Amino acid sequence: MRGPRRDDRVRINERIRVREVRVIDETGQQLGIMAPQQAVAIARQRGLDLVEVSASAVPPVCRITDYGRYQYTEQKRARQARKHQKTIEVKEIKFRPKVDEHDYQFKKKHIERFLAEGDKVKATIFFRGREIAHPEIGRRILERLIQELSDQAVAENIPRMEGNTMHTILGPRPGARKPAPAAAPAPVAREAAASEEKSGS
Repeated sequence: MRGPRRDDRVRINERIRVREVRVIDETGQQLGIMAPQQAVAIARQRGLDLVEVSASAVPPVCRITDYGRYQYTEQKRARQARKHQKTIEVKEIKFRPKVDEHDYQFKKKHIERFLAEGDKVKATIFFRGREIAHPEIGRRILERLIQELSDQAVAENIPRMEGNTMHTILGPRPGARKPAPAAAPAPVAREAAASEEKSGS
């Protein structure tokens, strides 16, 4: 059976080449400062390894432990940390210069949702044909968006042209409150109202 794959960033046993180390045993008890050779001998007597857990400390801190179990624990901890990290994505919402009010509000709600989820949003105006001659129309749309979302978002750049598009990047404002979902009418209240109508008839 193959042993655990060694992480070359972690020094163990004879690979710990310093004058002295601070040693913690497998129960968490401090054994004090000693030469690495002495600490390795103690670890071997217990059927364990000497693992350097804090190379930057003075002197370096080493733990007497099962190296395979130590690696497994560290990998599990790293996986948990990655699992809880939010990956920020950049979502793109596209507008036309002649966007009507209903479509504008619909897309703005999408932007609000993306921001509330912690993502960034690239708001883009697409110009076609002669529309490119009036970039100020697209700029007004993006500036309105930036102003109306100022409680939730921070504009990372002013609206700018790139080819036949104009865009701005909106990032979540730190500490911004998430919009509360609209509450659905309570069925109990509807039933009570219906009951009153029946009793009054």
